[in-house]
Order: sequence, then C-alpha cells, then structure tokens
Amino acid sequence: MSKEAFASYLKLERNYSDHTITAYVADLEEFATYCEENHDEKSIEHIGYPLVRNWIVALSEKGISSRTINRKISSLRAYYKFLMKIGEPSASPLAKHKALKTEKKVEIPFSEQEMQAILDEMPFEDDFEGVRNKLIIELLYATGIRRAELINLKLNDVDLPSHTIKVLGKRNKERILPLLPSTVAYINSYLGLRKEVASGPDAIYLLLTKEGLKIYETLVYRTINKYFSLVSPKVKKSPHILRHTFATHLLNRGADLNSVKELLGHASLASTQVYTHNSIAELKKVHQKAHPRSKE
Repeated sequence: MSKEAFASYLKLERNYSDHTITAYVADLEEFATYCEENHDEKSIEHIGYPLVRNWIVALSEKGISSRTINRKISSLRAYYKFLMKIGEPSASPLAKHKALKTEKKVEIPFSEQEMQAILDEMPFEDDFEGVRNKLIIELLYATGIRRAELINLKLNDVDLPSHTIKVLGKRNKERILPLLPSTVAYINSYLGLRKEVASGPDAIYLLLTKEGLKIYETLVYRTINKYFSLVSPKVKKSPHILRHTFATHLLNRGADLNSVKELLGHASLASTQVYTHNSIAELKKVHQKAHPRSKE
C-alpha cells in the first residue's frame, strides 16, 4: 500500500483538502490494521468484499455510527478506484456495496437576526486578527463558499473593481461569484492591515495568520464557534452552517433554486434541494397568512 501515492492522487487529481486526505489515509490504515490483526491479511490490494463486510460489522459492534462507517467506506472506495487507475486490481471489492442507511440530519441555519448581531453589532477587535475574523464570517455568509474554498482563496482571485471573486471548487471547477458592497469594504479594510504580516510563500493567499501563514481548517472553525457562541444558542456552529444559512436566506427572499445551485457550485439540483426545508417552512407561513381560506 503506497499511502504517499494515494495521498498525491487525492491532492492533485481529486483536489481534496489536506483535512480530507488525512482522514482518508487514516481510514485506510485502520482497515489495513484490522485485516492483518483479525484475518492475517498483510495486503489489502486484492481482498474481497466479505472482508470489507466483516470490518463494517466490527465497526458497528463498537457503536460507530452508520454515517461514520459510510465515510470510512468512501475512503476505501477512493483507494480501490486509485488502484484500478494505476492497473492494480481489475475490479473494486466495493463495486456492489450499498451505503448503510442513515438518519436524515437536519441542520438549522442561523437566523437573519443572528447574522445581523454578528456582522452589524458585534464589537470585533480592530487589529489584524479581529478584522480578518470578521472578513472570514462575511465571506462565508455573503458568498456561500465552502471552508476549503475560503482557505485556498488567493489574492489574485479577488477582483475588487468588478466586485467578484474566483473560487476553485470541487473537481477543480472554477466559478465567479459576486461580492456585496459590504464584503468589498471588509476586504479593503483587511488588505490595509494584511501588508504588515504578508511575507514568504504563503503571501499569495488572501487570508493569513498573524505569522503570515495560510489560514487552516481549525482556525476557521474556531472563529465561527467563538463569535456565534455569543449570539446563538444553536448546538452546531460551523462554516458549513454559514453555507447553509446563505442558501436558506436567499431562498427565503425569493431566489430561484437554479441560481442558488450555481452560486453554491453544486453539480445537480438534488444537492441544493437539501437547503429548501427552511424555505418551505417560510412559504407555509406566507401561505397561511395570505390565503383567503386560511382562517376557515
């Protein structure tokens, strides 16, 4: 098993984030250890599906959730796809595997009031980190970009005169997104302070740490959690919830599903439709209030 070659494939050909690559390689190592310790299989390159099924049962018996097991199997699926690409096995042992059923996870977006409390009323520090943190939140909410897309934004991806940014999404797919006037203002404020820390090879990236390094996944997550904990009682506070909030607020205010799909960089409408349940709830309120027969 060449972990290095697999990691390079995920990075260069699949454009996965460092965080995802680390998780995939860890899942692979876990499966390899299971095969060797429980079935005396020292190589997983040519194993059959029964061994994978045994691992799934073992994980389930440990209390691992179906969602996590599905993620681990996705790691294996990617690995065997990689092996087939370089001519190792002729078929994947997961060719006929069906994902385990999981409970539908409902993610609750932040309200417009909570977003206003953060972006209009929250007293952010006026130093480099405070301005950068506010820009992180503004960019995620105003554009709906993913955490990995935010982290990998380069300085030359930002076109302030045209109020747009260029985003490199999944599968190396580029999209141009509009910027709100407020976002342009935040970027300008940030760029003035950024000059003090920007140096070295990471200076090509828009968002930096105070040491001048490219920001990382945990920093973004901590930033969201820190500020939203002050205004929201919601249990889950993450960059993805801001993406969810972006889509929900647009749909609530009349944006059509296709436009939101393009902004989010989804390949199909099915992916975008998961964000519509809140909009439907909003429509029900309007319907009940406005329909002539609603009071009967």
